Amino acid sequence: MNALVVFFSASGVTAKVAQRLANVLQTQAFEIKPTQPYTSADLDWRDKMSRSSVEMNDESCRPAIEAMDIPLADADTVFVGFPVWWYREPSVIDTFLDTFDFKGKTIVPFATSGSSSIGDSGKHMQGVVGKGANVLEGKRFAAGVSEVELEKWIKTLNN
Repeated sequence: MNALVVFFSASGVTAKVAQRLANVLQTQAFEIKPTQPYTSADLDWRDKMSRSSVEMNDESCRPAIEAMDIPLADADTVFVGFPVWWYREPSVIDTFLDTFDFKGKTIVPFATSGSSSIGDSGKHMQGVVGKGANVLEGKRFAAGVSEVELEKWIKTLNN
């Protein structure tokens, strides 16, 4: 598998899981950085007017991200990591998916959350990238997932 790991991390949890996954895959991890970083007030899910709440209520929302130089052409599989927000991927992930051409690629979502499932993220992401790419269902992991557990999961993807 010729893979890349790309992730967005609001609090550092997803970054740590992404790095473990990159270690297992023996590849690099690339961070998606919003041009306007999220503050703790932006992430307050209890506030219906917080930035993240407003973004997640508008499926067309595409928060700006910093330019990324990733060797996408060299990969056939792209693992895309994120924290679960409102039972799906954050809008900043949709920005990333809209920015690059994923034709002929397999996208494997992976998410972090204390208790929420990954929900319909895979289906939603498939709608963003269109028919030229194959988005798998993906999986949610706890913050402390081990490299051994990640390796077992990757093996299930090859079947």
